[in-house]
Amino acid sequence: MLSVSIGTVIWSTIAFLVVAFILTKMAWKPILASIKEREESIDEAIKSAEKAREEMSNLKASNENLLKEARMERDAMIKDARETKDKIMADAKDRADEEYARIVNSAKDAIRSEKLAAITEIKNQVASLSIEIAEQVIRQELKSDEKQKELIDKYLQEAKLN
Repeated sequence: MLSVSIGTVIWSTIAFLVVAFILTKMAWKPILASIKEREESIDEAIKSAEKAREEMSNLKASNENLLKEARMERDAMIKDARETKDKIMADAKDRADEEYARIVNSAKDAIRSEKLAAITEIKNQVASLSIEIAEQVIRQELKSDEKQKELIDKYLQEAKLN
């Protein structure tokens, strides 16, 4: 079966210690150095990622501020455009109202002038007609005094009615 001999144990222990010593001197330091280097590179990568995250956060805040400013500027431009539109429309309405009033006044003046001209023409025609009638009446009535008085009375009564 299995038997353990002291010689084998001693030689195994010596071989193990020699291999451990050689590994410590030759391989252990490079293995530890590469592990430490790997650890440092991971730490550096974590720091870089945190720095990038912080920069992204700052950029995001900066972008949000820029968007906010752009929106405010856009709103101000829209407000100015609306105010300008309202002013232009108000000015156009005022000019249209003034033009309307001028045209209406001009039309009223023209109507008044035409009315006065028509009244003057009618008065002239009435005066001319009255003179013609008076001439005819005078010719007929000059023949008799009594008829002349009756005709005058008749015309006076008619004149009072109108």
